[in-house]
Amino acid sequence: MDTKSQPKVIIFTTPTCSFCNSAKRYFREKNIRFTEVDVSRDPKAAMDMQRRTGQTGVPVILINNRPIVGFDVPKINSMLNIK
Repeated sequence: MDTKSQPKVIIFTTPTCSFCNSAKRYFREKNIRFTEVDVSRDPKAAMDMQRRTGQTGVPVILINNRPIVGFDVPKINSMLNIK
């Protein structure tokens, strides 16, 4: 993926979340840059995530500030234009 045109990707995670680890691995395999936010260490980020999505569970992925709750590959691919 061309990094110049890549949307901003943020993933809210916890260290013990298997779906979070799968999502991060997926992004790495697709060469998608992302910023990881560990909500178990950052209570403000956890509150921000909950405010944006109504969710307390992770992963929550923001692509250009549009939330995806969970590791939803079809939705991720659609939002990132991955075939």
